[in-house]
Amino acid sequence: MVHSAYDRVEVVSDSPSKIEAIESYGSKLLLACTDGSLRIYAPESSNSSSPYLLEKNIVGFTKKPLISMEVLESRELLLSLSESIAFHRLPTFETIAVITKAKGANVFSWDHRRGFLCFARQKRVCIFRHDGGRGFVEVKEFGVPDVVKSMCWCGENICLGIRREYVILNSSNGTLSEVFTSGRLAPPLVIPLPSGELLLGKIRSLRDPYPLIQTIVLRNVHHLCESNNSVILALDNSVHALIPVSLGAQIVQLTASGNFEEALSLCKLLPPEDSSLRVAKEESIHIRYAHYLFENGSYEDAMEHFLDSQVDITYVLSLYPSIILPKTTVVHESEKLDIYGDASNHSRGSLGMSDDMEPLSTSHTSEPDENASLISKKVSHNMLMALIKYLHKRRYSFIEKATAEGTEEVVLDAVGDNFTSYNRFKKTNKYQGRGPVSSGAREMASILDTALLQALLFTGQSSLVLELLRGLNYCDLKICEEILRKGNHYVVLLELFKYNSLHREALELLHKLVEESKSKQSEITHRFKPEDIVEYLKPLCGTDPILVLEFSMLVLESCPSQTIDLFLSGNIPADMVNSYLKQHSPNMQAKYLELMLAMNENAISGNLQNEMVNIYLSEVLDWYADLSAQQKWDEKAYSQTRKKLLSALESISGYNPEALLKRLPSDALYEERAILLGKMNQHELALSLYVHKLHVPELALSYCDRVYESMHQPSGKYGSNIYLTLMQIYLNPMKTTASFEKRITNLLSLQNTTTPKVGSLTSVKTKAVRGTKKIAAIEGAEETKISLSSTDSSRSDGDGDGDADEFSEGGSTIMLDEVLDLLSCRWDRINGAQALKLLPRETKLQDLHSFLGPLLRKSSEMYRNCSVVKSLRQSENLQVRDELYSQRKAVVKITGDSMCSLCRKKIGTSVFAVYPNGATLVHFVCFRDSQNMKAVAKGSQLRKRL
Repeated sequence: MVHSAYDRVEVVSDSPSKIEAIESYGSKLLLACTDGSLRIYAPESSNSSSPYLLEKNIVGFTKKPLISMEVLESRELLLSLSESIAFHRLPTFETIAVITKAKGANVFSWDHRRGFLCFARQKRVCIFRHDGGRGFVEVKEFGVPDVVKSMCWCGENICLGIRREYVILNSSNGTLSEVFTSGRLAPPLVIPLPSGELLLGKIRSLRDPYPLIQTIVLRNVHHLCESNNSVILALDNSVHALIPVSLGAQIVQLTASGNFEEALSLCKLLPPEDSSLRVAKEESIHIRYAHYLFENGSYEDAMEHFLDSQVDITYVLSLYPSIILPKTTVVHESEKLDIYGDASNHSRGSLGMSDDMEPLSTSHTSEPDENASLISKKVSHNMLMALIKYLHKRRYSFIEKATAEGTEEVVLDAVGDNFTSYNRFKKTNKYQGRGPVSSGAREMASILDTALLQALLFTGQSSLVLELLRGLNYCDLKICEEILRKGNHYVVLLELFKYNSLHREALELLHKLVEESKSKQSEITHRFKPEDIVEYLKPLCGTDPILVLEFSMLVLESCPSQTIDLFLSGNIPADMVNSYLKQHSPNMQAKYLELMLAMNENAISGNLQNEMVNIYLSEVLDWYADLSAQQKWDEKAYSQTRKKLLSALESISGYNPEALLKRLPSDALYEERAILLGKMNQHELALSLYVHKLHVPELALSYCDRVYESMHQPSGKYGSNIYLTLMQIYLNPMKTTASFEKRITNLLSLQNTTTPKVGSLTSVKTKAVRGTKKIAAIEGAEETKISLSSTDSSRSDGDGDGDADEFSEGGSTIMLDEVLDLLSCRWDRINGAQALKLLPRETKLQDLHSFLGPLLRKSSEMYRNCSVVKSLRQSENLQVRDELYSQRKAVVKITGDSMCSLCRKKIGTSVFAVYPNGATLVHFVCFRDSQNMKAVAKGSQLRKRL
């Protein structure tokens, strides 16, 4: 016996006659005995277990013993089968109708819905209908193969038990349809169910999901019926009642015997008014069932029942001693549960195998110990996997409550203008675990997330730990940090620091890991690279640029491009970066500036450009001093830094050329000097350096091309005269070093009177404008001199009077070949007339063929094109005139019938006007008036708009 679902009580004892049939009528019992009497019993009290007392005995109710009877409550009738079928009125038991045709019937069935009665007599089935009064009307009669042993209405058809099989009889046409056999031993039995279905008897063994619940031993039971929520059993001379045990008592029995599934099923049958009792019982059963499953190794099923019990998570986590939890100040009702006495102690004592979740040592030599270790590991893993699933299912509601609680605090603080409390909340929510949390929901969320992180780590699911930390979480910082450091889970630890905004701690750890990764003997499994620091710093550029600069210095040398890109993408001011580098890493300052310039020229200001050039120049001057001291200096020697300096001087324009010019030595670095003089628009001095100091005409020609192209005006005097200036330098004798340096010194002294301090970009631009105007004036004066000079080219006409001595030939040779090459390759950019005036008289015409040939061809072509254009314009002018003449030849004929198109009067001899179409005639006065009216109308519209 599993449990007691019914209690057996004897309600009627020592009946004087054998009981043949039994039926219930309300709270009363009707007993038909073998002597033909009908005995009526009623309960002694309202208690269902009280004995029944004889209330009435109807002697001679039938002549022969009753075979069966049925109470028709809807019609207040009693249907009995003895010799025939009779109907009796209730509660008087008066016989109101007897169906004589049913004499010899052995079984009947009543359809209460339609009031139809069917009965079987020998091999015939008859159907009668109740007319609502005292009579019955025969409807149908059908023949069947054999004697009917049982029958029941099935909708509009009848299910019959014949021989050892079940058939369906169609009540309309009498067709028989076989269902299945009933077996060889038991006769066919048909019982209607309250749901409208039929229960057909067949010998079968009991199996799930209908197991045996209870066995009640009673011999010679002849009849069963239902009465007052109890089952009535009739024996030969006594009646017993099976009274159902209360659901609460059954639940207690099942729980005590360990049948938790059956107990939970019975809990669902408790009435709705006992909902609180049902919830309490279900929670208690779920907890006990969960403990039972947990102790027997069904961890996932145990967690499902813990989940259904809504027990506090701390209660479940007490089963896992190795998981460290934050200290809680909240007292939960679940801690007061008493399952098996002290549940927590019981669980810990019975689960000693979970005391150590760390991987066990496998160094034992004995095979049984190794097997035990493997089994223990597997058990621990399964336990933790079940816990992870449980925590995931509980997590959403905890996080939702914690977030809502935090939002509510913010709203309350904001409404109350409590900004101090608002800031405290933000700090607490941002730095989880650094201080005690005063929130119940957030405290429980912290316990859950901290336990979940440990369980994921112990099962080797680091990727899921990272996913947990990257989202909203309440992991306890102190506990998690200690566990992660102990297990060398540095990637997860970095994510923990990052979530809690402990960026300095994270970067210090990351830098340490990068340094350790460089060592081959390092025990770190995951290798960290400097690029990892750069990636970590990217989101911090907008919030903490000083921290970014501090830690970017550690990786600037190893990955400069990525670091500079970090500064650019993070929009960190370049001046801030430069000043930080100048103070902490001066050797990387130039590299930063040049990378900044290479990536984005507009990202570096004039001040930074000037500083970069000064850094290059300082290195070049040191290099020059070393070589000069060793007497190995060569003007055409180029170091890597000097190449960068020359490139920077030519490509950028934000530096101060005057200040840099002062730093150059007087007898070296002529190429740098020439570029700086060019930036100051001192083209003549710059070209003199290329020609007479560096002796590289190609650089001089390239310089002229750059100046010419920068003007964007090929016909302008600036662009044209730069080549004439180069010609003058070629044709003048070489200057002495002393006189040339004198001019440079005079130029610098002149600049000092107007040049402000280095570093002001506005001052540099102003000075450049002034210098441009001054040079333009000088070149204009030179052009005037050249145009007025004679063809004698023994000296340059472009020099000033004060410089005549400096440019005297003095025995030097004229660079005529270079002049002819210049004219040959740049003939289209040079004013031919002025160039010819500068050439010496002894210049041969055949040497000028490559210059004059294309020049004359271009002049002839221009002359021819101008002539064609002139002829086309003259032809166009003649065509316009012809059209004008043809328009003026129009003839208008005025007759006596000609009328004004405006006033509709005849033109007569009045002054008239003709519209351009040549056909519309109007009086001149009408035309003038119409024009005046249009003018007035336009003026009024304009006033309205204004």
